[in-house]
Formats: sequence, C-alpha cells, structure tokens
Amino acid sequence: MANRRTFLKTTALTTAGLSMGMPLHSQVLGANDTVNVAVFGTNSRGASLARTFAGAENCRVIGIGDVDTRAIEKGQKAVMAGGGDKPMGHQDFRTFLDNSDVDAVVIATPDHWHAPMAIMALEAGKHVYVEKPCSHNPAEGEMLIAKQKSSGLKVQMGNQTRSSVSLNRIVKEIHDGLIGNAYAAKAWYANNRAPIGNHEPAPVPEWLNWELWQGPAPRQDFDALLVHYNWHWFWKYGTGEMLNNGTHEVDMCRWALDVDFPEQVTSSGGRLAYDDAWEAYDTQLANFNFPGDKHIHWDGRSCNAMPLWERGRGAMIYGTEGSVLMDRDGYFVYDERGKEIRHEQETGKSVSMDTAGGGSLDELHIANFIRGVNQDEALNSEVSDANTSVTICHLGNMAQRTQSVLKTDPKTGKPQQNSDAMALWSREYEDGWKPNV
Repeated sequence: MANRRTFLKTTALTTAGLSMGMPLHSQVLGANDTVNVAVFGTNSRGASLARTFAGAENCRVIGIGDVDTRAIEKGQKAVMAGGGDKPMGHQDFRTFLDNSDVDAVVIATPDHWHAPMAIMALEAGKHVYVEKPCSHNPAEGEMLIAKQKSSGLKVQMGNQTRSSVSLNRIVKEIHDGLIGNAYAAKAWYANNRAPIGNHEPAPVPEWLNWELWQGPAPRQDFDALLVHYNWHWFWKYGTGEMLNNGTHEVDMCRWALDVDFPEQVTSSGGRLAYDDAWEAYDTQLANFNFPGDKHIHWDGRSCNAMPLWERGRGAMIYGTEGSVLMDRDGYFVYDERGKEIRHEQETGKSVSMDTAGGGSLDELHIANFIRGVNQDEALNSEVSDANTSVTICHLGNMAQRTQSVLKTDPKTGKPQQNSDAMALWSREYEDGWKPNV
C-alpha cells in the first residue's frame, strides 16, 4: 500500500504542478463538431449526467472514471441508456486527462475533489463541467477561477436553474423594475433525511480505490459510513446542506437581487434532529446583508420536510411593489398584498428533490455547455460568476462554525479581522495533493 500511495501522490503532484504554459491538449472545435466527454463520479448524480450528456446533440461520452468499479458499470449503463456506445471505464480519472481524444470532462465526485480535479483537467487542456459546489472552500474557488482565466477553456458549474427559460425571463423583468426595488429574498430547502448512525471502520472493499477516493484530503482509515453519500455531512469531504442544495436557491436569490459578495453574514442552527456522527447542520438559518441594503435569508432543514409555499425548495423575492416566487418549475408574480398576478410554467419538467436530479433544466444547461465548447456560446453559469454564490454559502457555514458575526469585504467576500473564519478560507491537504495554480 505504501508503494501505491507514493505512486499516486507523486503522479498527482506532477500532474497538478505542470507549468502554466500552453495546455497539454488544445483542440479548436467548430460548430457541430462532436465534443468527446469523460464523466468522473458516476454512483448517483454523475450517472444521471452521463445519460444526459450521452443524449445531447453533438456530444459523445467516451469515458467513465470512478474509484468504485461498480459505479463505472453504472455509468456505462447510463450512457448506453442515453443512446451512446459503451464508453471506456477506469478507476483512475487521470487516464482520461492523458487521452487526447477527450475534449471535456464532467465532475460529479465528492466536493473535496471538485476544484482540484477541475484544475488538473484544465491543465491537461480539457473544458470542464463541474457540479455544484465548484469548491470545497473559498480558496479553491479563487484558484479555479485563476486557472480558468489562464487556460482560456470553458468551465460551467452545474447550477442548472441558470438555464431555465422562464427564470431567465422573470429575472430580467425583476431587474427592469417589475416589483419595484427588489430588496430581500428568502431561499429554502426542506427534506426528511434519516439519521446516519455512527462511524463504521471496516476493511477497504475490493471494488474501491480508497486512496484515490481521498485524493486531496488528509488520510484516514476506511470508514464505510462515508461511502457513497454521507460524506456530504463531514467537513473533511463535504460542505453540508447549504452547499449541497442551498447553492441552487441562494444563487437564484443573488441572481434576482443582482448582488455579489455580502458585507455581513450570520448563521444559527446545528445538528438538532438526531444524535449521530453527522458533523454539519440539519437546521441552518443564515442571513446575508449586501451593499445597497439588500438581504438574503437561507432556511435549510435537512430533517424536517415542512414545505414553504407548498414547495420543498424555492426562492421568494421581495420588492417594494410586489413579490416573485421562483423554483425549478417556473415562477409566480404577486402584488404588494400577496395577490397572484400571473405565473409561467417551465416548459419541461425537472427533478426537484431527488439527489440524482435530471430533467429539462439539466438538458438545457448541458446543451449550453456543449455549444460553449464547439461554438463559443456564452455559458449560463461560467465559473467566475457561479463561484460568487458558492463563496456566499461557504461564508454561511464559516459564520456558524466560528459562532461569529462575519464582517466581510464586499469586493472579495473575505472575512475581516476574524482569524478563526479565515482559517476556514482554505484547508489542509494531503502532502503532494495541494492544487498548484
């Protein structure tokens, strides 16, 4: 195991630490050229994405990378179900970074891998579609933006509501004064997740490359509790519900209010529903105050599915002359007394609460990415903008983890005069795995 670990770390350091010159692989694509894609992380959400990419126009999925051999098979079956040929499969995603036939990669791994893997892909000359959140911590978001700018390649984050036809229409109307001055917004997510129990030390399963699953994170013995979903609730690998689902709704609010970084952040809550190993919060009430006296409130409930406005998730935008309710199905416009004026339904149907996702918004978002690669179409959620919403959510977690009122720089989002919060701006990496930009 020691030799294998040394090899993996040395290879990663070499790949991540390449010079900042021309990409290893740089292929200029034209309109209607087929974009060859490799998908990384296909146990759940990634399998859904693999199927959608396989069915997208001018796209071909030629690779599936996953540390779990069972998930490789799941991803291959998803591609074939989407109309594609059976793609190659490999436990080490770096095989596809070295493959000159691959034009773009799709990243749907645990959060701690998102930015480091995206940076390695850009270094290898690949365009990137990365699931939300685009970083495990704010420093990684900064590094990813810097790498994207230096590479000139496309990076789209998977907050697919940015590709909604109806929401693009209503956000423009909000910006044009439909509800007067849009000054506040409420984002929410409510689910009834079961308790996860306690840690489960066990031998590493034969189907899993545990060393590569950990990747950039400091090493620990195998814990069956983490693989494959509960890593979301542990700070070493995940980012909690606020970034797991809240990224979508907080982003909708920020989009509608037309704001960037906040100037003050507070958060309260905790692991209140159950007594188990879950580290993050099943209940979180966070407030973000922005320049211009604008405000976003996040109501996150992982273990209490009481809906708001009969919805498990959504965003309500408040203005001086009315309000707008936005979700994945469309929007409702209300006057200042709460009377419905009109609504618009999104033409296609998208999955709302299922963690695997899927539906028309994914299809639109992926089609936009493919056209971005082969036609240079503007991306609906390019990473330099998407990262702002991700960083806002990180700040919510940082405020609660430090039990402090964060005063933040509205130009960068960085906490001011708060060393405890700034200690969470980055993370500790396994030796040889820190992204090098």
